Amino acid sequence: MEIKKNIPNNTITRKLVDFDRETGNVYESINIIARRANQISTELKNELSRKLADFSSPTDATLEETFENREQIEISRYYERLPKPTIIATEEFLDGELYYRMGGKDGKEAKEAKESGKEEKPTTKEA
Repeated sequence: MEIKKNIPNNTITRKLVDFDRETGNVYESINIIARRANQISTELKNELSRKLADFSSPTDATLEETFENREQIEISRYYERLPKPTIIATEEFLDGELYYRMGGKDGKEAKEAKESGKEEKPTTKEA
């Protein structure tokens, strides 16, 4: 996965208006960001697992193991230094790089319902 260089490693205080601008609802925006963060996290985990799987060997060589451990540590440190998935997803959302759609309705129908004030409330099932 390719990560842009201009994404900060630390959290930044944001204005809620920035999140509200795209969807019209802060909570929908946060939901979109959270789902994207889960996708990014899964991609990074799979990528790291693939790279570390190259180092697993059934042989017991202590000298080689020390050298391989250094390489494993370097790979692990690289992934630890990357920005957190939530920060990456937030930057993607604010830069307009995310594609999302509302479930259950076409985008056009949802927009028309929102403009006319006849927006349907989601129903929840109780367990």
